[in-house]
Amino acid sequence: MTPNKFALLIENMVRNKRVSHWEAVLLYCKENDVDPAGMGKLINKSLKERLEVNAMDLRLLKEQVGKLPV
Repeated sequence: MTPNKFALLIENMVRNKRVSHWEAVLLYCKENDVDPAGMGKLINKSLKERLEVNAMDLRLLKEQVGKLPV
């Protein structure tokens, strides 16, 4: 499976099952007996950004504040 196909699959799960992106990835892993630790190679840039936003909403990540180089 390519990263783009995986991202589309996750987006469909989010829409159809009304779950977060994190939950959709974990649900995919559970349904397909895949270790979540090995999913990094299937996560493209757009899905990664959505996962980061979702994690910030859940307060799992701190919001990134832009800093100017000194």
